[in-house]
Amino acid sequence: MNLPNQLTLGRFVLTLLFLGVVFLPFPGHETVALVLFSAAGITDYLDGRIARERNLITRFGTLMDPLADKILTCSAFIAFVGQGLVPAWIAVIIVARELAITGLRLLAASNQVVLAAERYGKHKTISQIVTIILLLVWLAAPGWGRFGDALMGLSIAGRSVLQMAVVGSQYITVLFTLYSGAVYLWRNRALYLRDL
Repeated sequence: MNLPNQLTLGRFVLTLLFLGVVFLPFPGHETVALVLFSAAGITDYLDGRIARERNLITRFGTLMDPLADKILTCSAFIAFVGQGLVPAWIAVIIVARELAITGLRLLAASNQVVLAAERYGKHKTISQIVTIILLLVWLAAPGWGRFGDALMGLSIAGRSVLQMAVVGSQYITVLFTLYSGAVYLWRNRALYLRDL
């Protein structure tokens, strides 16, 4: 198994560890969750880059890399809904988009076609990862002493900069999620329209 595929599998493991830490209330668990999620996000960047630079692109990686991304981000958003940090409708849009695209990929695979990730999908994944990291920073910062207090205290016109970034990034993520899903479904419409 090549290095990019090992990194992809590692993201599955990091996702499990991240979820365990999110739901286990021990001192500093928010910071540990932030570190684990950030590490998983870095593997997402590295596996694709290494695969392209070293010509190590495989069918396994083409299929499993996007799946690992979806499991990582959807798990985080669902966990945040359970904690009251993200509105349920945002998670529903994100999960529905991911299920629709996964269904399209399965349909393509049944026709011996492999659909690779597209540029807009990558932007969507980046926006989701940034949003999740901002939410984790929001949760973890109160335990960071003076630095955390300073970070939480940054404000513009009496409004917390971090809180505005958290809320704004959620709406940006929804827009990227909807747009990238629509583009992907439109570009690959021949796969599902011919069976109607």
